[in-house]
Amino acid sequence: MHAPQPNKAFPTLRVAAVGPGPQPEEEGFDYLPMPEGMAVFHPRALPEPEVLAAQQGCVRALRETLTALKAMHASGLAAAPTKVIDLGELTEADRLLLNQVLGEGEVAAQVRTMFPVPGVAASANRVHVQESVFAGVWRVLHLGTEGQVLRERIEVGAVPQPLLDAAVEDGIRAPAPNEPAQPPLPEGVMNALSLLAELEEQRRLWRPGDAPHVINLTLLPLTPADSKYLTEKVGEGRVVILSRGYGNCRITTTRLPRTWRVTYFNSTDINILDTLEVCRVPEVACASLEDLEDSARRLVEVLDWAEAA
Repeated sequence: MHAPQPNKAFPTLRVAAVGPGPQPEEEGFDYLPMPEGMAVFHPRALPEPEVLAAQQGCVRALRETLTALKAMHASGLAAAPTKVIDLGELTEADRLLLNQVLGEGEVAAQVRTMFPVPGVAASANRVHVQESVFAGVWRVLHLGTEGQVLRERIEVGAVPQPLLDAAVEDGIRAPAPNEPAQPPLPEGVMNALSLLAELEEQRRLWRPGDAPHVINLTLLPLTPADSKYLTEKVGEGRVVILSRGYGNCRITTTRLPRTWRVTYFNSTDINILDTLEVCRVPEVACASLEDLEDSARRLVEVLDWAEAA
């Protein structure tokens, strides 16, 4: 397991040209290619128990993580604020060993320092997040303008706080959109206005604890002009989350409060489902209370194994 690399390129997904709306007719049948692979679990190589036991800084961080996992699960609140373990005092040997024990899970995320602008390099990102193999245990790097690591932490909970904070800020700081019905509308726009009105109504009604309100764009009769207009109106915020499993899921904040864009891809990176969700954060990006319980159990096993040395 390598140490987290703050300048490592964030995974990208390609979107197929085919989308909602009328398509040019072609002869014969055209099926989506069958998936050729999927992400599967591979046991990571843990250090020898005596090696782990000798690195007291690493063991201490793991024990604090275990305490946080148990407390978060006992609270019974999936949306409770995360518990933070600061790693600033770890030696390089402790940090490398901690990386090896925690590994890399299915979810990675970043918070960009500004709204996406063409030509802005990825090194301008200010927060990188990587879930460990223990679901609900997140490595969080806070970066400076040159990409240097300013703070390194473990956060334990459903989703790291920097992602939630940036999502709220995106909705507050985004410029107010023009009235959707303000003429002239682009030619071909038919159903986008009703969807924007639905989003506005659901944002007004939504309260913490409510179920997400999901608009499935893939199943709707949207023209290409509808899709383009809708994308321009909701915009894209600074938070990007990628969940890997059977295929991939890309989650981004929009520039509207409490509104997320969630796009699912199959294992060949073809867009198979596109949604807009009004919620605190989409559930696909979150660790559940059951995940926290399972992670605590497995971390106990690791620590007991080290103590046996």
